[in-house]
Amino acid sequence: MEKKNSVSAEHLAKSEVSNKIIEDAAHRAEPKPSSRSRRRFMGTVTAGVAALPPLLASITGEARAQEVEPLSDIGPVSGKKREKQAFNLRVDRAQAEKDLPLADHSTNGDEDRYPNRIGSYSKGLPHNSLGEVNLSAYDSYIKALSSGKPADFEAITLGVGRKLTNPQAGLAFEMQCPDSHCLTQQPAPAFASAEEASEIAENYWMALLRDVPFLQYATDPLAAKAAADLSKFSDFRGPKAGGAVTPDTLFRGNAPGTLVGPYISQFMWLDTFFGAEEIDRQMRTTHAGVDHMTSYDEWLAIQNGGPAVPAQFESIPRYIRNGRDLGQWVHIDVLFQAYFNALLIMAGLGAPPDSGNPYKTSHTQIGFGTLGDPYIASIVCAVAKPALKAVWYEKWFVHRRLRPEEFAGRIHNHVTHAATYPIHSDILNSEALTEVHNQFGTYLLPMAFPEGCPTHPAYGAGHATVAGACVTVLKAFFDESFVIPDPVVPTDDGLALTDFDGPALTLGGELNKLAYNVANGRNIAGVHWRTDATESIKLGEEVAIRYLREEKASFNEDFGGFSLTKFDGTTITV
Repeated sequence: MEKKNSVSAEHLAKSEVSNKIIEDAAHRAEPKPSSRSRRRFMGTVTAGVAALPPLLASITGEARAQEVEPLSDIGPVSGKKREKQAFNLRVDRAQAEKDLPLADHSTNGDEDRYPNRIGSYSKGLPHNSLGEVNLSAYDSYIKALSSGKPADFEAITLGVGRKLTNPQAGLAFEMQCPDSHCLTQQPAPAFASAEEASEIAENYWMALLRDVPFLQYATDPLAAKAAADLSKFSDFRGPKAGGAVTPDTLFRGNAPGTLVGPYISQFMWLDTFFGAEEIDRQMRTTHAGVDHMTSYDEWLAIQNGGPAVPAQFESIPRYIRNGRDLGQWVHIDVLFQAYFNALLIMAGLGAPPDSGNPYKTSHTQIGFGTLGDPYIASIVCAVAKPALKAVWYEKWFVHRRLRPEEFAGRIHNHVTHAATYPIHSDILNSEALTEVHNQFGTYLLPMAFPEGCPTHPAYGAGHATVAGACVTVLKAFFDESFVIPDPVVPTDDGLALTDFDGPALTLGGELNKLAYNVANGRNIAGVHWRTDATESIKLGEEVAIRYLREEKASFNEDFGGFSLTKFDGTTITV
């Protein structure tokens, strides 16, 4: 009897130790297992028991069978039900995108219209002495775009070395929001059109005024001449006052708020609190009066993909004050940088959230992973990816619009009688050509960047598409009527900021202005056209709206939707 009691005590001790081991293992397991993962969980525990010292490793099956039932997940739905809901939500959103009408990818017809491809992008390929592309090389480029085969992209005939920029991005699928092929842009202005003529004239005037402070446009004689000249064009679609372009409307955007106050948005000047770091917004800019590709030999070499001379930088940082500064800022920015900065500035200013945000009135919660500051920051950056895929499809696989520097080469050869091209008379009669020739001795477009434009087609514009997407997200999350406190302007030398004494500047207006600053800053540098900016901002806006629509479907909160003012002035709720 004593022996039996002794065995029972030993057995009990073993069981207690075993149970403690199992409980500890269950406590450490992450995530806590649901009932459907019990087999895997117990396998882990059994393996742990087998590795114990001999005494515990010999625990009987009876002791091992004393399992601890894991707690179920806490929440309204878990396990298979949650899995099914997640699957159905993704299918529903994909089906909603599929049910939309197929996009119409119409072009301006220039590629078919001109067999010598004078109206299409070809920079980086080999060209003849007129800057007209080698047709065999152009065909190799079209073959790759048509087949989509990586080997065909590797077989494109390049000029003297500069590589094309990522055409295959236009073929990548997107796992959230619309596929790139489901979006569209209207055809770009045609090579011989009056609208194209007006846009290249604006590019010339932007280059000529590159070193004039924006705040001096109202009194600068050259700015007055530019406004008067653009007013004469039969199809110029930039903003006007009283039916005419004025120094106050010169080079500005068409969205609400873009004509109010200084040319540059407050979000390009105000100090930015990057976490614990306070960032002063002075920038490294390039020397005044130094423009590129104004000689024909340099222009032709760059078209063939030749190397560029190094940029010349000033030693003193400055606040953005003129077109040269703005062009350099958008030359090397991180693509969503301007809008992330704007978000940080708005947070520092205490800008209120949109009235529809449920956490604005919650008595017990604040937003964080959804509808809060970290969430907004992540979305501002994340929406740039589908925006880039969408515009890269438009660039390479639909429009293949030539860059302004290429068109200016056609103008130069036409005016100097080296060739004859169907160029609209509005630009041939423009004072912009006279001014450029008087200063540089050619009719080429003076470029801010030594390398000229990037090695991808003009339409749409990557910077402008991302601007439209990111700014749309910011307008969706914040109160657009909020007035920016203590606005500033730079001194003419860009070395200091002073108080701005003028009309109230609203958050929505300054965000619209920011989008156009970035988009038109690329135009001022000479690498894009006006419609590259205006139409690509709309493309980015549509990407963001459809992105936000999917985000809304994922929330648990009682949320009526994202309210915002579009770039055309209409208000919507997503």
